[in-house]
Amino acid sequence: MSKVIQEHFMVRQLYAKNKKGFIAILAVLIIGAIGITITISVLLLGLGFTQSSFIIEQSGGARALANACVDQALQQIRNFPLSFSGRSLTINSGTCNYVIIDNGGQNRTINAKATLGGVTRKAKIVINKINPYINIASWQEVADN
Repeated sequence: MSKVIQEHFMVRQLYAKNKKGFIAILAVLIIGAIGITITISVLLLGLGFTQSSFIIEQSGGARALANACVDQALQQIRNFPLSFSGRSLTINSGTCNYVIIDNGGQNRTINAKATLGGVTRKAKIVINKINPYINIASWQEVADN
């Protein structure tokens, strides 16, 4: 009888040891899953910031390109005050277009549109005097020309 009791207690002890091992493995798996989730979240957050900063950089480049286009239009007005036209420029990987509109007298309007990557920026410049110097009445970024 004592042998049966002894075997019974040994089986119980083995079961208790296996239960502790199961809990340890389960805890390691849960902690690992939490760690992987945090790591993936940080990586995706970093990717989002990278994409945002790239778009912000392209937006600044498109604005600079639009300003370069306006400067080119101002130079055309300075060189040929009676000629009204538009032109397209390509600088690096961006393009811009501008149109000079005669509003009568010495009044002109320049509409410029620049695109760099997938970002487009537009500017509208109103000039109220050409001679003896160009006077810019307003220079604003617009949603639509």
